[in-house]
Amino acid sequence: MPTDQDLVVSVPTTEQLERLDPPAGVRVIEWDLQGPAPESRIDLVVLPYMSALDVLDRLDGVETRLVQSPSIGYDGYAERLPAGHVLANAAGVHEASTAELAVGMVIASQRRIPLHVRNQERGVWGTGLGLSRSLADQRVLVLGYGGVGRAIADRLAPFETDVTVVASRARDVDGRHVHGIDELPALLPETDVVIVVVPLSDATRHLVDDTFLTALPDGALVVNAARGPVADTDALVDHVRRGRIRLALDVTDPEPLPEGHPLWALDDVLITPHVGGASTAMQPRLRALVLEQIDRLVRDEAPVNVVLGG
Repeated sequence: MPTDQDLVVSVPTTEQLERLDPPAGVRVIEWDLQGPAPESRIDLVVLPYMSALDVLDRLDGVETRLVQSPSIGYDGYAERLPAGHVLANAAGVHEASTAELAVGMVIASQRRIPLHVRNQERGVWGTGLGLSRSLADQRVLVLGYGGVGRAIADRLAPFETDVTVVASRARDVDGRHVHGIDELPALLPETDVVIVVVPLSDATRHLVDDTFLTALPDGALVVNAARGPVADTDALVDHVRRGRIRLALDVTDPEPLPEGHPLWALDDVLITPHVGGASTAMQPRLRALVLEQIDRLVRDEAPVNVVLGG
């Protein structure tokens, strides 16, 4: 029988409700934040994936101890999260999945997989294409060295690549030298593949602009697995049209990318619909994070991954 002393946790889906299996003294309810809060006090609110920004106002008037986002990025949350709430992000949940997609998009682009798929749909045996680009021996620059950047760099090592990592400031970590972002003008001309995984902020908005792209050698591949506005879309379209660069985009600006947008029709552009974290690797890691947060709240300890409030 629930009591006022129960720790109350809300999750947005029935599947999460059934899989959570919390310890005794913890009561789990389902709330997707599409309607009013089912209770006035919910100690831990787990937000819905991909739509959290649109429903944050539902937290107004609800007493919480922690609001758990299922995403790593939290751009825009500070402006929409009602006062008095503490927000944690999902660091540790999406790194493996996003890194897999980023590396997969590089391989697909280098080895012309989209072209072969189109030929398969037409029933054409596409011989005479010449040699495709390999991932081996390529100079790969990973721009952003948080959890996702580290996971990507680790996964690139077995592919016999020359990996350079760049972050906001220079430092040595994990046995790697991390270059500062001020070194980009010198690094980009020596780069074959750029994988962008920086968080979106005022400092990174349109970081990938005409100047950035111009510094890359002809034929370079730019992979954006960060946020769409990190890149200047007009500059991307211009450089691809001129045959200067190739693109692999899991995120776009605008997003969703509307029908008829120039990016859809350009050769040498691979687009996925912001699915970097959306794999079977997500739910087990999110469940583990939520259970850790529950355990910390039960023991009256500080939660992990707090990014706003607190």
